[in-house]
Amino acid sequence: MAKKKIVKKAKAKKAKKPARRAVKKAAPKKKKVLKRKAAKQPKAQKPVGAVTHFYNEISVAIVKFNKKVSVGVELHFRGATTDFKEVVKSMQYDHVSIAAAPKGKQVGIKVKKRVREGDEVHLAE
Repeated sequence: MAKKKIVKKAKAKKAKKPARRAVKKAAPKKKKVLKRKAAKQPKAQKPVGAVTHFYNEISVAIVKFNKKVSVGVELHFRGATTDFKEVVKSMQYDHVSIAAAPKGKQVGIKVKKRVREGDEVHLAE
């Protein structure tokens, strides 16, 4: 008997896939939002002073001003529980009536309503 030749079949090599490259995804498009224009509000004024003390029995507020304020000017007292306007009728410094309070002075002002320490004082519009 003749010997049979054993023929090995070559295995088909699998083709290697190329390595995947990192692909940047495009950012999602943003939707355009129409902005509404808010009604213009008046600018918040800077305070011209602050209440440092209040004498309840005589309804006098001690106010430290950071701007010159005269008698006859309308002031707006604003705080956590305070919000009213009043014209300055009487102003005193060391128990002496004065016509104007210079910057940096603490003066007593007669008020009709109660104010509290830390309340801001603005010029009324």
